[in-house]
Amino acid sequence: MHEQTAADAVQPFRVDVPQAEVDDLADRLTRTRWPAPAPADAEDGSRGLPAAVLRELVEHWCTGWDWRAQEAALNAWPQVTTTVDGTRLHALHVRSPEPDAVPLVLVHGWPGSIVEFARVLGPLTDPRAHGGDPADAVHLVVPSLPGYGFSGPPPDTGWTTARMARAVAELVRRLGYDRYAAHGGDWGSQVVRDLAVCDAAHLLGVHVTMTMGLAAGQPTTEDERRAAERAARFRRDLAGYNLLQSTRPLSIAAALTDSPVGQLAWIAERFAEWTDPASVVDRDLLLTDVAVYWFTRTAGSSAQVYWETRHAGPGEWSREVPTGVAVFPYELIPPTRAVVARTVDLVHWTEFDRGGHFPAIEVPDLLVGDLRAFLRRAR
Repeated sequence: MHEQTAADAVQPFRVDVPQAEVDDLADRLTRTRWPAPAPADAEDGSRGLPAAVLRELVEHWCTGWDWRAQEAALNAWPQVTTTVDGTRLHALHVRSPEPDAVPLVLVHGWPGSIVEFARVLGPLTDPRAHGGDPADAVHLVVPSLPGYGFSGPPPDTGWTTARMARAVAELVRRLGYDRYAAHGGDWGSQVVRDLAVCDAAHLLGVHVTMTMGLAAGQPTTEDERRAAERAARFRRDLAGYNLLQSTRPLSIAAALTDSPVGQLAWIAERFAEWTDPASVVDRDLLLTDVAVYWFTRTAGSSAQVYWETRHAGPGEWSREVPTGVAVFPYELIPPTRAVVARTVDLVHWTEFDRGGHFPAIEVPDLLVGDLRAFLRRAR
């Protein structure tokens, strides 16, 4: 293990939200100031999250969801914090009982958090206990990206995905791992892409569900046409949040930090629009993900990466690190194999018939299986 100094010490961490904060959330939910009813023909979801869906979620948040139970579930997994590049960095650090396990970093995006990976932690770290092959076991490092969740808001700006990647690489080093693999979705895909540039010497491979920045150009195959159609729909109908967060992230932050129902609607709409219609998203996990944003007041800081990316440029993919891609049919902009293969060292490609933007929540079995298959190549 790397010998820690006072400046870079890794400290154990437990989630412990003050009871006053829990009570304040409950009080705000009971005093929700609802908007005037929309016309019945506007409630089909095409103009935003339907009021009936939101009200049902709020009712469950008030009466059927228990933060302390969710907090205990998070605290069942070992966690750490450390200071990297001037900001706090929090992570789950779950070591496998198998001595030959490979270190794997799981990186969330927006509006995700460490909660996103709750259903895959056990199967990945302890496959023997979940009916799998112990040879597939991994040690997991699951960071809360700077500006997100229990990492909290950074004290400065400039937190591009490349800077986040350097911070994650330093965290992995401090935890004592010399060689590791990484997986990411949403912004996590871009962070692990940047890891492959800044820390190639230590990476066994990267596995992603999105390939940001790789445009297909003029589509010539059915695969490329399908991806182009989904990309066009995203730009036309679903990208309003992106435009706002990449241009004026602080303006929306005040509303989302003051209204838990506003924060819920902002995130729940993404889950409603970005998932496989056949997926059943666990309401408790969704509400816990929203609660993490709420209790940590990271609505504004988590949105900053949109602004930073818009002003920093697209970044680059690396051909040095073996790359795997899992393609889920309801991903926002599905990757296209020909484009990816021209850009990276593509060693693994899987197309699934179900799942969307949040595979660790929607189809954890598929994601776990694909990560195991990829890591067998990368070990």
